[in-house]
Parts: sequence; C-alpha cells; structure tokens
Amino acid sequence: MLYKLRFTKKAKKDIQSLSPKLKNKAKDILRNKIAYNPMEGKALTGSLKGYYSVRLSYQDRILYRIEKDKCIVLIIRARTHYGE
Repeated sequence: MLYKLRFTKKAKKDIQSLSPKLKNKAKDILRNKIAYNPMEGKALTGSLKGYYSVRLSYQDRILYRIEKDKCIVLIIRARTHYGE
C-alpha cells in the first residue's frame, strides 16, 4: 500500500535548506522507503512516542507520524535536533 506524504511548514523549510546531496537522499528515502513501508523507521519513545525516525545523515533525521486510517505519513522535521 502506498502512503501519501504530507509535510509541515517546518519540514518543507528543513528540506529546502539541505545540501543538494542530502536533498536527493531525502527524496529517495521519502519516495522509496517511507511511502511504501513507514513502519520501517525507528519507533521513538518517551515524549516522542507515536513518532518514527529515519536517519538522513550522521546528525540529521527525518521525523514523521503515521496516520494509518487515512494512509498518510506526516513529515514533521528533516533536520538535526543537535544544538537546537
């Protein structure tokens, strides 16, 4: 089953600010991994329970939430949380 991808304003801004190489990698991960099998990401715990994460680079992650009933993946962030 193919999930629709939706982006928060912050996620769109994050992706636009990535280097061209990371931007292409993010597009590949979103289209070929998360859209087809969003449960493949790492399920987060604690205050981020219900969210998933996929590594984009050493520091950067794609943070998202799955809305199974609507077949939608909501992309929350696509940058680092270090130093913020």
